[in-house]
Amino acid sequence: MTLPVTFAEVVEVRRITPRTARITFAAEELPDTVGGAPDQQVKLCFPRPGQREPVLPARQDDPMGWYQAYLAIPEAERPLLRGFTLRRRRPGTRLVEIDFVLHGDTGPAAAWALRAEPGDRLGMVGPSALYGPSVPFAEAAAAADWVLLAGDETALPAIATLVGALPEGVRAYLWIEVTDRAERQELESRAELAVEWLHRDGAAPGALLAEVFRDAALPGGEPFVWLAGEAGAVRAIRRYLVEEQGVSKASIDFTGYWRHRLTQDDAPTAEDLADARERSAGY
Repeated sequence: MTLPVTFAEVVEVRRITPRTARITFAAEELPDTVGGAPDQQVKLCFPRPGQREPVLPARQDDPMGWYQAYLAIPEAERPLLRGFTLRRRRPGTRLVEIDFVLHGDTGPAAAWALRAEPGDRLGMVGPSALYGPSVPFAEAAAAADWVLLAGDETALPAIATLVGALPEGVRAYLWIEVTDRAERQELESRAELAVEWLHRDGAAPGALLAEVFRDAALPGGEPFVWLAGEAGAVRAIRRYLVEEQGVSKASIDFTGYWRHRLTQDDAPTAEDLADARERSAGY
């Protein structure tokens, strides 16, 4: 399995909400499969201070071999990796759009995006099946009586691509937690959507999302549930669905995109490792 690795240069930066920047990149190389499915995940490699572009190992057929080569780069030169969802590929081009949540200078990705301008360069690794779910979304949604997608603003790019891939006749419920009303985005789909926006307005991240699950009366029938966002909130919601609502673990695709008060550079917790084991085992 070849792991795509390329440099990507900023060609456009737009604020689509006050706290979200949509950045268009021109990739030097881009397989035809990129942009051909929803919820495609990539790793962006951010340069260290003083570097015009990150130091990247060459593309390899062995993804783990590439990662070992990445780790072999001296720490002072090694790029910082962060996971993102491809929002869109412009048809017939090597241009891809990626949305960045702007939450200040506390993390390397948001800090970089705040200052991004045309000509800036990153590394892009993937998309790869290694980063995706064990069951394709379209297949799981088609087998369910209804679909529920829930997450915070970091999940919006993935949610937008997922609902955009749903066919007519599918019932899909969306519960999306954002900072405030200004962070809402338009979502296009052929499916029958019921969208509920949850505005934090100062509440703790994930609190409103967990609350709406506890208070809601879920439809009857067999669902397929897609969850993403702050890891603690996602974990609590999944536990509630399985233990209190009787939803099968196999019917829940879940990902903790970020951790409250921890970064991706911090060591995984015991709960993080347990989540990873369950995902790798097919939920």
